Amino acid sequence: MEKNSYKQLAERLDALPNGFPPTEDGVELRMLAKLFTPEEAELASQLRLTKEVPEQVAKRLGRETAEIRALLKGMARRGLIAAGRTEGGLGYGLLPFVVGIYENQAGNIDKELALLFEAYYKQAFATVMTTQPQYHRVIPVGESIKVDMEVRPFESAANLVDNAQAWGVLDCICRKQKALIGDGCDHPLDVCMTLANVPAAFDGSPVIRALSREEALATLQRAAQAGLVHSVSNNQKGVHYICNCCTCSCGILRGMAELGIANVVAHSSYINQVDDLLCNGCETCLDYCQFGALTMGEDAVVQLNTIRCVGCGVCVPQCPNEALGLVLRPEEELILPPETIKEWGAKRAMERGINLANIL
Repeated sequence: MEKNSYKQLAERLDALPNGFPPTEDGVELRMLAKLFTPEEAELASQLRLTKEVPEQVAKRLGRETAEIRALLKGMARRGLIAAGRTEGGLGYGLLPFVVGIYENQAGNIDKELALLFEAYYKQAFATVMTTQPQYHRVIPVGESIKVDMEVRPFESAANLVDNAQAWGVLDCICRKQKALIGDGCDHPLDVCMTLANVPAAFDGSPVIRALSREEALATLQRAAQAGLVHSVSNNQKGVHYICNCCTCSCGILRGMAELGIANVVAHSSYINQVDDLLCNGCETCLDYCQFGALTMGEDAVVQLNTIRCVGCGVCVPQCPNEALGLVLRPEEELILPPETIKEWGAKRAMERGINLANIL
């Protein structure tokens, strides 16, 4: 019975646009068993993406409201399902595994979960990362763009921070996961940022440290100085987090380094440009490019691989001669991200041949 409830939940999660493909040895079921009780898994597998109050869920499933409410509240507290206000009160809904359930375990991930996720990552994660549109898109480091260029609001990390009403930071689950399996990196841990439109939304959180607007901007700057890449959900409106990623630990970006997936992340609208006259061949920028887009040419001038460059701009502020700078990509290379997360989900569901009507 327990195995069936986890298999049922795994299939439900795989029916979401994000995907949660099965593996040959069933490690995804062991991962779910680590997080959910059998009763919780059975209930979660019957939830919808649209949030429902406990009374609605109980009526739909023919169960007692009090029992359903207790199970839903317990799962929501542990970040296993979504919770939010609806017209009828506090509602609950299904969360994707990534980005969603897994990231919510940043405060309590242990070695067992880290090893389970690593096994799942290596067996099945390539499937979800090669589906379009991608999970994440890169947004450039602000000071890396040529001064005479207009930056669209959804491609500015500073704009996302300025427009929020609450700011928070938490430890990066990707770096924690890699450290727990003995393969950590030296990049800073406390740079995963979350944003909200409700003031003081993160006050009192046991996992998220609330920040002021100024502290949030300083965190962005600290991440950029450490050579980390800003990435966000692949939609224009309603972005509520900014990941500061590295190819050595990030579950998304290391897909390029370890799994060889070239388009694992949607590039920004910008691309690097090298000024041959200003470049003195110091090679400083090579240490900051995580995508292997920069190499030293025979004439001691940096060469750019335009296919590999994602337009993050991390290398630009590090150049002592100001020989680098982001410029707008050619028009034929500009891909506008979906406007909302719902539009993103609809496009991804179409790509995967999923009928969302069955789960909304």
